[in-house]
Amino acid sequence: MQQPRPAAGRDADDPDAGRLAVLLDSAFLLLLAASLSRYLTHHPGNPRIPWVIGLSTALALAQPVGSWLAHRHPPAPAPGAEAAPGAAPDGRAPRRRRWPPALVVALWVVLVLLAPSFAWCAVPLIYTALRTLPARAAIPLVAALTLLVVIAEVRLAGGADATLVLLPFAVAALATGVFLFMDRQDARQRALITDLVRTRRELAATERREGTLAERERLAMEIHDTLAQGLSSQQMLLQAAERTWDTEPTTARTHVRTAAEVAARNLAEARRFVHDLAPAELADGRPLDQALRALAGREAAESGLPVRFHLDGTPVPLPAAAQSALLRIAQGALANVREHAGASAAAITLSYLGDQAVLDIADDGRGFDPGAAGAAGGRGYGLPAMRARLRQFGGTLTVESTPGEGTVVSAAIPLEHR
Repeated sequence: MQQPRPAAGRDADDPDAGRLAVLLDSAFLLLLAASLSRYLTHHPGNPRIPWVIGLSTALALAQPVGSWLAHRHPPAPAPGAEAAPGAAPDGRAPRRRRWPPALVVALWVVLVLLAPSFAWCAVPLIYTALRTLPARAAIPLVAALTLLVVIAEVRLAGGADATLVLLPFAVAALATGVFLFMDRQDARQRALITDLVRTRRELAATERREGTLAERERLAMEIHDTLAQGLSSQQMLLQAAERTWDTEPTTARTHVRTAAEVAARNLAEARRFVHDLAPAELADGRPLDQALRALAGREAAESGLPVRFHLDGTPVPLPAAAQSALLRIAQGALANVREHAGASAAAITLSYLGDQAVLDIADDGRGFDPGAAGAAGGRGYGLPAMRARLRQFGGTLTVESTPGEGTVVSAAIPLEHR
């Protein structure tokens, strides 16, 4: 497959390529001057001198101009390669890029036919051809230039010689092979860099999307475990106050005050999770067992559902994020008990079992069939949110329930994740 040539669009931005072009032009002009000097020295009074001087002057002007245009305008791209800026839309090199090299070669050929001394000016021309033309065009041109060099050297020597015939072809073949090999290596390296840059951009975009989804999931869980549950409690309390407003005004006012307290607490929770702070129950370094005990007491006071707390084992310090996750799971499970279970009592048990911390929330309500309800989330957002929280710590969520026999929600977090 044809490899992409070094496009002039790249050369225009590559200072090394620009310096190489200047070096080739300088070498060409020096060889041209040396060849002209040799010709004038060895052929004084030759009638071809005006023609040789004129062609040398034209060549000295055409070569830098052609090199400059080649530096500004890219060659035709290889099939499947991206066209560089300045390339013709049909894939051919622009006309203003095609004529200078052809003019330089034509002038040099005429000059060599008149004066074989100019044969070695072909060396910079060969490298210029390799740099600016596709390989399928550059290789035949290099072969033709080398053949003309051989003819010129034989003419200068006055006879054929194996060295004069083979050496130029050997040098040209070696130079062409090395150049094309390095060119292909450069093309592969550029392609690899392009792939790496594209992969890096795609990875950054993926990370941004994942970060957005993770933050969205965090907010959804926090809203579910704080605002949604708080609004549900307020609704229940206000409905109870409405039912007893005329018959038991004292009880109704108590429900309203409790609803106001729930609203104030939810407002504080909302502010805390917006700022990504720990739940209020865990503020000031309060241990998890005390926060769960307080949660049980508050739930009993607000809903009238007896909730007891039990600690099993010796407490082990957990990361703040893990404590927050277990507390939110307890809040969500109690909200499910309050809204769906129809239970007469519930219990929270925090157990430290050596290799893991286990939080159990049990109730004696109506229960359900975890398989039929879709333990993966059939009962709403609560259970999926709990599982999502536990996955961050390598934990698991287990739901055990039977219709008519209550429910146990068990959350376990390995202690090695401390």
